[in-house]
Amino acid sequence: MMNIQRVLLSREQIAKRVNEMGQQIAADLDAEAKRVAAAAKVAGATGDEIGAASGPIVLIPVLTGALVFVADLIRAMPVAMSIKPVTLSSYPGKSTTSQGVTVQSGVPMDLKGARVLIVDDILDSGKTLGLLRRLVDAQQPRSVRIAVLLNKQKPMGRAEDVRVEYSGFVIDDEFVVGYGLDFDGIYRNLPDIVTLGG
Repeated sequence: MMNIQRVLLSREQIAKRVNEMGQQIAADLDAEAKRVAAAAKVAGATGDEIGAASGPIVLIPVLTGALVFVADLIRAMPVAMSIKPVTLSSYPGKSTTSQGVTVQSGVPMDLKGARVLIVDDILDSGKTLGLLRRLVDAQQPRSVRIAVLLNKQKPMGRAEDVRVEYSGFVIDDEFVVGYGLDFDGIYRNLPDIVTLGG
């Protein structure tokens, strides 16, 4: 079993940043809804059409890693939303590097015209979020945004470049656990984000 080396991000740092992210995302979504409604009104849309165009956000958390993050994030987002989680895996068992993405539970299939926010714990190789963004984009949503808690610096580049609109923290390319992130299924319940060593 690996041992905790050091605390990288404390629970206090995480709470402050997640609250800031939630407020920023909510403000951006509100501004988008107003723009969409105004444009629809100018185009002569009906009240129902305007409401649909600027309706609730569809939030897609990537489980299980984003479970803790998304629970805190949505409490800082006073906007109407539906939550449709997906389960994807790229770190099977004791792997500390991405092994390719497996879709374990279904991606929502009713996203045409929707405003979508994908939420994940970490941007590492880019494979997971790249695949998910393509699957969502294929359904022709009105807009897609991605929010991640951690954005790893990758000096050698990512396997796939992914546009991420919101990042909580930029971290070095090291293996971390806690606050929802795991190693072989454990450590998710740690309130801080920590590094592991052998």
